[in-house]
Amino acid sequence: MRHLIEKVRKQQPLIHNITNQVVMNFTANGLYAVGAAPVMAHAKEEVEEMAQMASSLVLNIGTLTKEQIDAMILAGKAANQAGVPVVLDPVGVGATTFRTNSAKRILKEVNVTCIRGNAGEIANLAGVETEVRGVDGSSDTDIQQLANLAFKTLQVPLVITGEEDVVIDRDTRVSVSNGHPLLTKVTGTGCLLSAVIAAFLAVSDNVVEAATDALSYYGVAAENAADQQGFPGSFQIAFLDQLSEVDGETVNKKKQLTRSS
Repeated sequence: MRHLIEKVRKQQPLIHNITNQVVMNFTANGLYAVGAAPVMAHAKEEVEEMAQMASSLVLNIGTLTKEQIDAMILAGKAANQAGVPVVLDPVGVGATTFRTNSAKRILKEVNVTCIRGNAGEIANLAGVETEVRGVDGSSDTDIQQLANLAFKTLQVPLVITGEEDVVIDRDTRVSVSNGHPLLTKVTGTGCLLSAVIAAFLAVSDNVVEAATDALSYYGVAAENAADQQGFPGSFQIAFLDQLSEVDGETVNKKKQLTRSS
């Protein structure tokens, strides 16, 4: 079975990112390494037009402002009208009322294709009670149970990332075990992952297939990079190189998936 990374590289989809200031450069370079094309248009005056010409749209609330959320709503609605997939990354949901309400407003006004977040973010967004420790969203909640409860509430395909990643929609649940702890030592790897998922959604109508292939590819690239470089700074560069180098055949050999329904 061919891996979707090959299709991404062939089609070179344009990914429109309305994202946070901390990660824009890393996200853009990462998308180039994947084989996609990034655009970072945030102004309300142009986001609708840009979203309609893009292959996918990413809404990332990491450094949100009221003006940015308004722009996200405009872009999201334009993407919906054009049939462009939308990925929501609810960074830090639950930390403040403004952040939580902004994410919920997006979900109310935009037809989101999937949500990508860590366990703490997804739990807070769905109103699932869990004990969250620290800014990384770590939690003692069983991720499989959380996936079921959160999807039941949100009714949107979910990608929950952590030591084990879970993709869930109405019919299928897939666990992906690829990856490396060094991903948590580099700012923006989660945000880039959301953009990579958007790139895969641009070439597949199957959300679970797109997210699962994106996660396995991303995780294998991280494993290969960690084999070469063991410190965060050098790992970051090696990881970008591996995103460019890893092919579908390698991912299919190394991917670690568990499917259930």
